[in-house]
Amino acid sequence: MQKRIIRKSRQRRGFTLIEVLVVLGIIVLLATMVGPRILGSREKADRDATFAQVKSIKSNLERYQLDMKTFPSTEAGLAALIEEPSEDAEGVGNVDNWAGPYMEEIPPDPWGNDYQYEYESGDGMPKVWSYGPDGEDGTDDDIKSWKSSEDDEDGGSDVDTSDI
Repeated sequence: MQKRIIRKSRQRRGFTLIEVLVVLGIIVLLATMVGPRILGSREKADRDATFAQVKSIKSNLERYQLDMKTFPSTEAGLAALIEEPSEDAEGVGNVDNWAGPYMEEIPPDPWGNDYQYEYESGDGMPKVWSYGPDGEDGTDDDIKSWKSSEDDEDGGSDVDTSDI
């Protein structure tokens, strides 16, 4: 009689293949329903963070312009917001008026790329942009501080952050 009881308890130590497959099926089903939502909200959060950083950089560039009477040249770049220009620096304005640093550091975008900067004298506002998730310049996912005529033609995939 004891042998019979021992045998039954030995046979029922693990899960059956059917039970394991059912649990795996449920996990896969849940992952396919929840996964894209989580990934989509991460992408949106990265884009929102980039918009905020571009806005912050533009705001600091405006502070720089108020002090120096011009925006930094393309060559001086965003580094002009952090480092005091030397006396012989070109394209940075009146060096004696520099009241920076205007930012502690220029952070990389959420995808690890440096923000891009361009200013042509007489263009008005400088251009600040991120290459976006793909890391390539000139693609539809670039996040820019200006709105170009191309954006109007292709449905406006880039956002004009000048109003943010």
